[in-house]
Amino acid sequence: MTIDLSVQKLSAAADFAAAIRPGQRICLTTHVNPDGDGIGSMVGLVHLLRARGADPVIVSPTPIPPRYHFLLDGLTGVDRSAEAIKEIRRADLLCVVDIADPGRLGMLHDAVRDRGVPVACVDHHVSAGTLPPGPRYVDPQASATGELVGELAEANGWEIPPLVAQALYVAILTDTGGFRFSNTRPRVLRMAADLLECGVDPERIYLQVYANAPEGRQRLLAEALQTLVVEREVGLSWITIPPGSMERHRVSADDLDGVVEYARSVEGVRMALPFREIAQGRVKVSLRSVGDVDVADFAKPFGGGGHRKAAGLSLEGALAEVQAEVLQAARGYLSRGSSLSAVA
Repeated sequence: MTIDLSVQKLSAAADFAAAIRPGQRICLTTHVNPDGDGIGSMVGLVHLLRARGADPVIVSPTPIPPRYHFLLDGLTGVDRSAEAIKEIRRADLLCVVDIADPGRLGMLHDAVRDRGVPVACVDHHVSAGTLPPGPRYVDPQASATGELVGELAEANGWEIPPLVAQALYVAILTDTGGFRFSNTRPRVLRMAADLLECGVDPERIYLQVYANAPEGRQRLLAEALQTLVVEREVGLSWITIPPGSMERHRVSADDLDGVVEYARSVEGVRMALPFREIAQGRVKVSLRSVGDVDVADFAKPFGGGGHRKAAGLSLEGALAEVQAEVLQAARGYLSRGSSLSAVA
């Protein structure tokens, strides 16, 4: 690949490479409920770090969804998530990808904070969280963390073999919504083209990632869409995942990926929200937007965060109470935005 990188990025990439030593035990982790970007970035780094003589392992705070298991083919023993705490305690270097806020490490938060070794970070989020010190390769303007892993390889002259290319392609593909979202910029399309030239099979990846869902996902989707509400006057829509429906249809949180797009795709909608109970007395809200609505900014007062057009938050309370609170805030947020736009 040929990528033009700033002096600052070249320096950060050199610092990252300097932290890696042959024989070093490196633990790679990502956020709870890992997505294609976090998983693809970790797997890509595993191959790159192995080629540098290091001994990398993956420790995910929650299970890797089955549709991404194909990325681990040939990496027997690398996924050490079942012994995550033990692996972190024996690591020489920790590397956190697709997350800069330690609060999203779930049960691994304390172990990462207290290990006492450098914590590297490769990420494309804006976060107020603070990780322990270590090399940083962070760019909120990047389309995906996988894009940044590709830049690290380019900056340090590391070869990208087919398995690395496949992992990074999955990372980029999923975080750009199949190259449909507004974060699909020219440089990430150029990188995707380079990854295809490295041997990526796009049809195989499509079948694994997007055409491999359990039957229960479609039945849950049909049930969830019955709850769709649209308030055209403010450009707001939301879906409620019926309590108990995931267990009834035997699906996981990963199987809900993309459900929010049905709410966002309604004509005139500027903000879309699916609500889901994640535990007794706690509700998760995903946020998606259209146009100039900044859902990361909207999520901040609730302790959430993410990107301008894709963010999330979780709140304690009954489902109906959380819905009422968040929807009231969303109506006000959208109305103020409309007023400001009208004045401008």
